[in-house]
Order: sequence, then C-alpha cells, then structure tokens
Amino acid sequence: MSMIVLASASGSPGVTTTALGLVLGWPRPALLVEADPTGGSAIAAGYLRGSVVPPEAMIELAMAQHADAVLDALPRVCQPLPGVEGKWVPGTRSHEQARSLISLWEPLGAALRSLETTGQDVIVDAGRLGLFGSPEPLLANADLALLLTRTDMVSLSGARSWAETLRERFARSGASTALGLLLVGEGQPFTAREVARVLQIPVVTTVAWDPESAAVLSHGAEPPRGGLLQRLAGRGGWEDTPLLRSYRGARSALAGRIRINEEQLQAAGGRPS
Repeated sequence: MSMIVLASASGSPGVTTTALGLVLGWPRPALLVEADPTGGSAIAAGYLRGSVVPPEAMIELAMAQHADAVLDALPRVCQPLPGVEGKWVPGTRSHEQARSLISLWEPLGAALRSLETTGQDVIVDAGRLGLFGSPEPLLANADLALLLTRTDMVSLSGARSWAETLRERFARSGASTALGLLLVGEGQPFTAREVARVLQIPVVTTVAWDPESAAVLSHGAEPPRGGLLQRLAGRGGWEDTPLLRSYRGARSALAGRIRINEEQLQAAGGRPS
C-alpha cells in the first residue's frame, strides 16, 4: 500500500482532476481522499454531475477521532466511484468546517497508512497549501508528496516559495526522496529540466494540458468523440486523448518512483520518523 498526496501552491493547477484521473485507471484498488479544506466536493458536483449527495465524511471522521476510532469509521464514509474498483472519501461541504479538521489529519494519516493489509493504495487531494486547515500532516507522512504546478512563469513564481519550504521540511525529516513535482502541461513554455532547476525538486512525472478532456473529470462534460479512423477501429476518442495517455504514463512513473524509494528505505533500515 502506498499513500500519494497531491497539493498545489496556487489556485487551479488541476490537483483534484489529476488525483481523480489517476485513481480511475489505478492498477490496484485505490482510495481517493478529498482533503481540500476549502469546502464543496468537486468530484460530486463535477465528475458525478451532482447525481449523489455525499455524506459529511470528514466531519464524521473528525468526530470518530475523539473516540480514537478513525480507522473504524473509514469504511462507513467511503463512497463507490462508478465503473472502477476505487472508492472515494468526500471532502467538507463548507470552508467553515476546516477548524474541525485540524486535529483530524494526524490520526487520519495513521489510519490511511494502516490500510496496507487491505491491498489498496491511497491518493489524497490536499488542495492548495497554506490555507487554514490545510492537511499538511498528510503531506509529511506520504510515501510520495507531489507539488503540482503548471510550467508558465506566473505558476512557477507562485510555487517557488512553497517549494523551498517543502524542501526544508522533508530534508529535516530525512525524507527528501519522498518529495517531487508533477507538472501539468510541460513545455508551456518551460521544460521539466528547467522547472526542476528553478524549484530544486525533481520532476517525477507530467500530465498533458488538455482542457477539453479534463472537463470530463472536472465538470462532468461529455467525453470527446474520436475521429473517423478511431471509430472504424472500434476505439473511442476519450481513451486516446493526450490527457488519458499522460495519466497512463504518470501511473507507471509514480509506481516506479515509490518502488525506488521503498528499496532505499529498506537499505537504510526503515522509514524515517
């Protein structure tokens, strides 16, 4: 079992869309946790088109935390994701609930890590860093913590300060190899190598900048239709979009990075505290 946490330093680089896209094709059962404290489930409103009313999952977990029962409460709040083995823990309904979650993140992180015996991986949407109630303890306890950013000058300027903070935090805990970048739209205009040099964090993987396809996940839009040759070959356009192809590559890259980290930890005698 691995826990991967995605976060951003600025608004709307695609954290929720990327987390959802990774989970929908994950090779093992996966649990997607909406830990963004801003309120309102983007998955329920967007991808699921408002077809379900999600439970107050985070509030129920916060209440269970007072009885040291977060792990017991997790199965009750998990919701199915249609068409895949993955499940989903909805986020808060309002930003005003963020205060109730501050004491939840540490025990929730421990509960998520204990899911190893179930054979499922965990992907956490941590939203934007620095907000009140931000789930930074989940980021610190991740097998792989990924800072998402686009590659334009404005995005990199916003990410630079948080990149420095995260580098220092992970270095102090001896877990520098657990920190990486996930780029959205590499080469628009800067390359992965250029971004890594500026932020001084290695690029683990990239996903395509493909707004039309991303809207299927973020807003419940209809999947784009394939061209004539694709339809004649019996393939739909959705599976062959740049975004979906990049998600497949990203999953492989993440699995490879986690495997390397685990081997290094075993050689060093275990996970640093």
